[in-house]
Amino acid sequence: MQPKCGKCRTKAMMAAAKALGVNSVELQGENKNQMVVIGDGVDAAALTSSVRKKVKNASLEMVEEL
Repeated sequence: MQPKCGKCRTKAMMAAAKALGVNSVELQGENKNQMVVIGDGVDAAALTSSVRKKVKNASLEMVEEL
């Protein structure tokens, strides 16, 4: 995700936080343009779709099982 403004970041984070199974959401990266979502049983496709509805240009980069 590469949000263009703080308002877009907030919208994306709120959409991710509402997804089922999400425990935490934070921004990382040099320009705070990567959103890291941690949770249990999160549907990655549904999460990506809901974030795209808010900021249009979101992409899923990596899924890890911890």
